[in-house]
Amino acid sequence: MTTLQIVLLLIVAAITGMGSVLDEGQTHRPLVACTLVGWILGDMTTGIILGGTLEMMALGWMNVGLAMAPDTAMASVISTILVINTHQSVGEGIAIAVALAAAGQALTIFVRTLTVFLIHRADAYADKGNIRGIEIMHITALCFQALRVMIPTCLVIMLSVDSVEAILSSIPHVVTHGLQIGGGIIVVVGYAMVINMMSVKYLMPFFFAGFLIAAFTNFNLVGLGGLGLVGALLYMQLNPKYQAKPNAAPLPAANGTTSFQNDEDDLDA
Repeated sequence: MTTLQIVLLLIVAAITGMGSVLDEGQTHRPLVACTLVGWILGDMTTGIILGGTLEMMALGWMNVGLAMAPDTAMASVISTILVINTHQSVGEGIAIAVALAAAGQALTIFVRTLTVFLIHRADAYADKGNIRGIEIMHITALCFQALRVMIPTCLVIMLSVDSVEAILSSIPHVVTHGLQIGGGIIVVVGYAMVINMMSVKYLMPFFFAGFLIAAFTNFNLVGLGGLGLVGALLYMQLNPKYQAKPNAAPLPAANGTTSFQNDEDDLDA
């Protein structure tokens, strides 16, 4: 691993750490973070595949009230580095990511606890009208979030490939296999939650048709996406809801008023 790659990986780790609290750019999502790490390490294909798989898992991970979700940022960056450098399978990467997400969850709670002090300092600066002080507190809190991912990433990068392979090999197969199964279950649950949220009864036939086509044909994702686009266009053309309604034509009435006739309704004639 070159010096440039190490610097870029640390920058990506910092961006994903800050993105986990900003949410605006969604840089902490596995599909983004894993792809960037794969591009830096020269294996974007593995990064995209691992990121897409982890993204299905992370669909069901969200902060609800005081419940902190598992950390997708650290799990995505470190698991991709380990998978690519040690030539592990995507299944092994999922097992690593599940464990890292749980560890990152505890680390996130610790860092957010530290930022409570910064919040109180920002309140004090607000009482004094010190805008610069408030900005410094915000930037410092973001730096804490960046270091939360950068430091573990740096520690992993400093380890030699042989040491990492030895650590991964020492994990019992029953543990890694169990984590793979658990990760697969999380993928299904996350996908089911998304379908439940966007469930529209009159669109469900398209969902089942797409499932059958994917199961019994050899179409790739590009072909399935094209079929979905064609189906959506046909649906919009055939559904009256998306058709422009004709304007009603005014007709003179016997009492001098004007009535309107709709060409689609024969009763108006």
